Amino acid sequence: MVEEVVGVVAAVGAGALVYLAAAARVVKQYERGLVFRLGRLHGDVRRPGFNLIVPGVERLRKVNMQIVTMPVPAQEGISRDNVTVRVDAVVYFKVVDPSAAIVNVEDYRFAVSQMAQTSLRSIIGKSELDDLLSNREKLNQGLELMIDSPAVEWGVTIDRVEIKDVSLPDTMKRSMARQAEADRERRARLINADAEYQASKKLAQAARQMADTPSALQLRLLQTVMAVAAEKNSTLVLPIPVELLRFLERGAQPPAGSSGHAESPGPAESSGQAESSGHAGTADRAEITERAVDRTDQAGDAMEKLRRAVEQ
Repeated sequence: MVEEVVGVVAAVGAGALVYLAAAARVVKQYERGLVFRLGRLHGDVRRPGFNLIVPGVERLRKVNMQIVTMPVPAQEGISRDNVTVRVDAVVYFKVVDPSAAIVNVEDYRFAVSQMAQTSLRSIIGKSELDDLLSNREKLNQGLELMIDSPAVEWGVTIDRVEIKDVSLPDTMKRSMARQAEADRERRARLINADAEYQASKKLAQAARQMADTPSALQLRLLQTVMAVAAEKNSTLVLPIPVELLRFLERGAQPPAGSSGHAESPGPAESSGQAESSGHAGTADRAEITERAVDRTDQAGDAMEKLRRAVEQ
């Protein structure tokens, strides 16, 4: 009798273990469980942890609640300004209602993918090329709204949508490169023109200053000569200042008193005055020649000092 009781208890215990093994289900932290009893949704959503179902009658369907990263295949289309572009994107979404995600749509992943591709083509046709290249934040928001509207009925919420890359034809890339180069060249020319304008104003001020003080022009000439003479591998040709030539010209001119006209003398007086005028003319010419030699020596000394200054 005892042996029969022990056998029955062992059989019941074994059956209970088998039943427990068949009915036990574990739902992970990032998952939620849906119980279908004879094909019909039964009860509330099962929370993470240990759960029991009726074997053979109920079936547990697990739904992942994590954010899903889904790349959208590149879509080729024509923009609003008639430019052929190829755009690809990425969609971040997650399930917020497990019941709707399983019951309302056959495959919510596939549905979100197709909706993202369709919305991306629509965005390409409504946008211009400049918006696709520089105003992506606005396009991302519009694309997110277009995908999120039907996805609400599927128990899915779109976290964010990002346009990854915009591919352009090679001809369009070359045209854009030429446009950018032309714009930079235009700005460079404007900067150079402004610099020339400012330099011309400064040169005009310098010219007025040198016109008031002529010696400043000679000092500037000597500074330029010294700057050029610093290079040992160049030949320097120094022009003679015009003031120096005028200085020599003034030294070679006769005195102003010798050019006066006197009254015509008589025959007797003319012979005596001729002799005296001959002596006076010889003395004046000697004096003028001596002065010219002195001026020439002074000019030579000045040129020698200038040459030494240039060599230094």
